[in-house]
Amino acid sequence: MCELLAISASAPVDVRLSLLRLAAHGGPAGQPDGWGIAFADGRDAHVWRDPHAAAGSPWVECLQRNPIRSELVVAHIRRATQGAVSLGNTQPFVRELWGRTHTFAHNGNLGTALSASRVTALRFWPIGETDSEAAFCAFLDDIARTDGSAADIHARFADTVRRLRAMGPANILYAGGGRLWVHADRRKQPSGAIEPPGLWLLERSCAPNGAADETAPFTVSGDALKVVLVASVPLSAEPWRPLPRGAVLEIAGGRIAGEEVA
Repeated sequence: MCELLAISASAPVDVRLSLLRLAAHGGPAGQPDGWGIAFADGRDAHVWRDPHAAAGSPWVECLQRNPIRSELVVAHIRRATQGAVSLGNTQPFVRELWGRTHTFAHNGNLGTALSASRVTALRFWPIGETDSEAAFCAFLDDIARTDGSAADIHARFADTVRRLRAMGPANILYAGGGRLWVHADRRKQPSGAIEPPGLWLLERSCAPNGAADETAPFTVSGDALKVVLVASVPLSAEPWRPLPRGAVLEIAGGRIAGEEVA
């Protein structure tokens, strides 16, 4: 299955080590079918996507040498289940709504019903053939009918993920308006069983102007930071918390603003 990573911080962070460790899952023995990462920047985002393996990618190396600092990051390493290995099927997917970017990444397999239903799309159309992008477009069509408040988006997100996980594993990261929404489901474990946890969470506090810790999943500098990290698997020896199936989290500025089981 694919690998997911998201970071929310109270000030911009450098995610070079997180990306490097995630990329290690993207070789022939892991997820070889593409990777992507989106760094929020105000109402816009820096987006890198590549339909080739992340492990050994020159573009990953470029981001190591020239890091982009951001308060909100979403990354995805792909193992193809639906659709060809192509740029159009590479996550995270990004669209504009209300004059700002919205970012979406999914781990799992939702079947083909969503893709077939896109013949009735309103505004948002998939570019590729994946169930993930079809789910994202349907979700954006839904929230476009609201006033765009965090409360409305949260309610629509919780309702959407309840329906999606009935179709198949639905570990989802969605970022919009400086906030991150997370849904944890189940995934294929090393034993071969498809079961929880689908996502793990880590909360960290970082001292101001501290020296970079080369063993940490990311490096930080500057002001004191609160950081929340969400990933498919723990990326360090720190105390990661497994999320139960159905967990829905709203995260902003490196703090958990809401957590429930939907």
